[in-house]
Amino acid sequence: MTSLGKNTAAGLRTAASSDVDEITGHRRMRRNRISDWSRRLTRETILSVNDLIWPIFIIPGANIVEPIEAMPGVSRLSVDKAVEAARMAADLGIPALATFPNVEMEHRDQTGSYALEPDNLINQATRAIKAAVPNIGIITDVALDPFTDHGHDGVLRDGEIVNDETVRTIAAAAVHQADAGADIIAPSDMMDGRIGAIRRALDASGHQSVGIMSYATKFASALYGPYREAIGTSGLLKGDKRTYYLDPSNATEAVRDAGLDVEEGADMLMVKPGLCYLDICQALKETYGLPTFAYQVSGEYSMIKAGAAAGYVDGERVMMEKLLAFKRVGCDGVLTYFAPEAARLLAKGYSV
Repeated sequence: MTSLGKNTAAGLRTAASSDVDEITGHRRMRRNRISDWSRRLTRETILSVNDLIWPIFIIPGANIVEPIEAMPGVSRLSVDKAVEAARMAADLGIPALATFPNVEMEHRDQTGSYALEPDNLINQATRAIKAAVPNIGIITDVALDPFTDHGHDGVLRDGEIVNDETVRTIAAAAVHQADAGADIIAPSDMMDGRIGAIRRALDASGHQSVGIMSYATKFASALYGPYREAIGTSGLLKGDKRTYYLDPSNATEAVRDAGLDVEEGADMLMVKPGLCYLDICQALKETYGLPTFAYQVSGEYSMIKAGAAAGYVDGERVMMEKLLAFKRVGCDGVLTYFAPEAARLLAKGYSV
């Protein structure tokens, strides 16, 4: 045997001996996993009902619960039914709702002007929910896509989504939403300078206590399809939203973009979509230290539901595992259509 061979053989014998020592020695990571109580005792990340925000969809009319085909288990609700949903959410311990309107086409135009109506659908819902369930938080979005006839988040002029006119509109709309009782304004339009403009408008109108949850990093994702069906814009959209939403390739730009929102006065940050951008969630939390949220968007929801319906996955476990993933990377909460379902499981002591 060559000198090299002797050394190699000796090394293998040493490694084998070391392996035996480890197998019979003290390095047994499984000790803390053996029992349910020990797993609970050593659990690093906890998901609770306090981490859940429930997005709901509002439509005109009364006594209407209209199922959304692309989102099994989710429905559009008339205002009276939204009030019932809010009561249920409060009973489950869910801290807040995020409301999104599906308005009639007669109220949609190139500039989203219906957003400026003090008694528009979203503000009707806020007033009704706050009157009936005053202790639940209401988060409203001031993006213009539910109010435009072209499906974009801003004012369309000569084929371009114009930034500054859009910002002036959503800042004014934010004041009406705060007047109606919204606790947090959550602009999802991704226009430049909107956070500062909204903050100034709110403060000037006496709404210093109304917070801003910035959609700080909203990506040009393929996962929004079911949502667009829910708010009635899927057949309206002309072109795409890449000129104002973030490029999915750009993590550094996303962190910089969020930083501008922090400078302008955002109280909370949101990442949308959630699961594909866990790195961004973690980066924002570590960089800015503000309360940070992920939006588990409609496409993520529908894929889990479809997989479960086909029998490919355990839908309940996948749902909870994905929610836990947001918490593990540092999110303070999650906007999720699963909120009532998850809340009921958590009340029974469910853990992933």
